[in-house]
Amino acid sequence: MFDRPALNAELLAAGNLDGNALQLSHPSLFSAAELTVSSGQAEAMAGLIAAIESVVAMPAYRQRVLGWAPLGARKDVAARGVFYGYDFHLAVDGPKLIEINTNAGGALLNVCLLAAHGRHDDAQCLRQAFVAMFREEWRLMRGELPLKRIAIIDENPAGQYLAPEFELFRQLFEAHGIAAVVADPAELQRDGDRLLHRGAVVDLVYNRLTDFSLDAAVNADLKAVFEADGVVVTPYPQAHALYADKRNLMLLSDPAALSDMGVPEATQRLLLAGIPRTVAVDPGEGEAFWAGRKNWFFKPAAGFGSRATYRGDKLTKRVFEEILQGGYIAQEIVPPSELTVAVADAAQVMKLDLRCYAYAGQVQLMAARLYQGQTTNFRTPGGGFAPVFAV
Repeated sequence: MFDRPALNAELLAAGNLDGNALQLSHPSLFSAAELTVSSGQAEAMAGLIAAIESVVAMPAYRQRVLGWAPLGARKDVAARGVFYGYDFHLAVDGPKLIEINTNAGGALLNVCLLAAHGRHDDAQCLRQAFVAMFREEWRLMRGELPLKRIAIIDENPAGQYLAPEFELFRQLFEAHGIAAVVADPAELQRDGDRLLHRGAVVDLVYNRLTDFSLDAAVNADLKAVFEADGVVVTPYPQAHALYADKRNLMLLSDPAALSDMGVPEATQRLLLAGIPRTVAVDPGEGEAFWAGRKNWFFKPAAGFGSRATYRGDKLTKRVFEEILQGGYIAQEIVPPSELTVAVADAAQVMKLDLRCYAYAGQVQLMAARLYQGQTTNFRTPGGGFAPVFAV
């Protein structure tokens, strides 16, 4: 049972955040609902994530996806990348993977939400696991050297919708003996092969930027030091290229491509059952796509979140002509499942997607996002993050 005062107490204890003020500024960040999934559904999602991880490790797959990746994504590193987000719709015949994100936000906010539902032990274990994950990223790159300072980086971090989570992370790191700052990339300076923030050396960057290849001018110092191996960045540019570029779903849902890459048949079956067919939008097939548009969801290959994504049945001809200019993929529509939620004493039907937060192919946390409209939006009264429990 959701307990708002308990959530406010958790936010105050974990990040000195004023829960009442947060409720006013972010009224649709947390939903009072909760979602249960069967153990079979949870196992299916975990199995698909492990299958994708095995394919990403294959040289044939890496050669293909890095062939269309930006040059800034070619640098390979030993780190794995923190907080991969695998987003699912729960279909009648099993969970379907809609997309993969490599800087998925909300994990630590959802830990607070778990505690507000009485799962205090689970919340504490997850916080410890998150800190251990960052230490493991550091160990993979630097061995036994001490991790002294982390910079949590995003463009104009105070203006980001999930800015409260940055403070939760800062205080979590500090509580475990790691100095931490929240900063805009413009506040970073290159000093040879070192990265500085206000004169102090940054050992590791927790990267929340949506400039995935670090090509923007404001990220020049960060990119230069990263490429010189002077700072650990997680998640790093190649992580996005290997996992989150939406064109990758074309390979992972194509039986011919999977066979050509030598993917084992058992893994192919998992992928084809769990990933909706995804194809490139070829302008030469515009008429066919328009005629069958109700069957497709159109997404920019290099996009993130829900920006510039369109359900085919909501498309106007003008927007479709823009899509045909290039850079879009089309994914077979899998309708989101629904949950009835009490909002202001009235029953409201919410759509939902389910996110698995994962590290190194292992699921750490599941959370739902409830909404109304075409895509998740954190603007629906009664919507927002909700905990997910496997039964």
